[in-house]
Amino acid sequence: MALKREYIVFGLLGLFILAIFTQMGTAFSLRMLMEASCYAIIALGLTIQWGYAGLFNVGIMGFIAVGGFFTMLISFPINQKFWNSDMPAELGMVFLYAFIGIVLTWATAKSGRIGVPKKLRTFLAVIIGAISYLVVMNTLGPVGSEIESKAGFIGGFGLPVFLGWIIGGIGAGVIAYYVGHICLGLRSDYLAIATLGIAEIFKAIFKNADWLTQGTLTVSPLPWPTPTPNDIGFVAARAGYLTVMVILVVIVFLALQRAYNAPWGRMMRAIRDNEVSSAAMGKDVNKRRLEIFILGSILMGFGGAALITSTRIFDPSGFLPLNHTFLIWVMVILGGSGNNLGAIFGAVFVYLIWIISEPAAIVMFETIQHFGKVWFDWDAPKDLISRALQMRVFVIGLTITLVLRYAPQGVLPEKVKHHG
Repeated sequence: MALKREYIVFGLLGLFILAIFTQMGTAFSLRMLMEASCYAIIALGLTIQWGYAGLFNVGIMGFIAVGGFFTMLISFPINQKFWNSDMPAELGMVFLYAFIGIVLTWATAKSGRIGVPKKLRTFLAVIIGAISYLVVMNTLGPVGSEIESKAGFIGGFGLPVFLGWIIGGIGAGVIAYYVGHICLGLRSDYLAIATLGIAEIFKAIFKNADWLTQGTLTVSPLPWPTPTPNDIGFVAARAGYLTVMVILVVIVFLALQRAYNAPWGRMMRAIRDNEVSSAAMGKDVNKRRLEIFILGSILMGFGGAALITSTRIFDPSGFLPLNHTFLIWVMVILGGSGNNLGAIFGAVFVYLIWIISEPAAIVMFETIQHFGKVWFDWDAPKDLISRALQMRVFVIGLTITLVLRYAPQGVLPEKVKHHG
């Protein structure tokens, strides 16, 4: 019955996609599927955090931004104005001061091993950390201004795009390690607050560090791992990009399915369902949660890197909690928490609904406006058509409400095997 349900669900999704191709054209439809496949990888990252381990991460936007930043830094062409000047050496000195400050702060915090009292080493670590921060920021200010005025920003390294995606995932995983190392021992609401705060911090850094990201001026066009529309046309280019993403989604899905059915996956679900019993059986709960948090964040960073690359623009202002956190939670909840196949279905279906709702609303408003004028001599508000964009939120809200009412476990709920 469950298998039949999957066939029906994906069959209806296929018909929906076919209808979009028929009405919206091939180029537009391929772009939607291309971006939806990027969201599918991000949704798989969330479904293993929430579905496997019950970790409430509302900072998805931050990990997407980190992945996008690293792929921009790695793959964007080299800025010769920056590298052919003395500015790299000056910026290197800033990084050296920061490294020295981090080492001194860490060494002071660990000085208890040589007998320094806890209160004293905490006080000294705070003082050294504060002084290091002031030194670094005072040094970075003039260097950053010089870079902005003479070179615009530092540019990228001109390396392959796939390498940028991989480093974007690793960068998100490193950040997840430090966030999780501090917060996973706390209750889930504290983890939510921490991840939300981290996401906003990274957005603020990328938005204001013009020497690093050009801030609100954005960085574009980002290179693609496949031929771009300028090379082979929109349809062929988007079809090539979509093919790469589908292959990656399949690889990630198969790997996660194998992990889900392995002893590691059963252990993670045991911790999710009964933390006390798992700890009593000798399982290191926080260590295992940290593992799954890092793994999920790596997928978010990797998928975010692919998503930002697909748009060909890195815009720090474009990272929005509605688009890059709430929407992904809707995908996972609608598809079925803990079900990898459900996460893929939810990502594709919700993103298609999200994109298609605006043009559909425009058609509906134009029809209402026409017949209202003909039948009732009704003059529609002048801004009626401009309100179509707001229908996205209404349609997504209505969709998730209907799902929670009639399929609270998701369209494809997790398959729980009962033994004994």
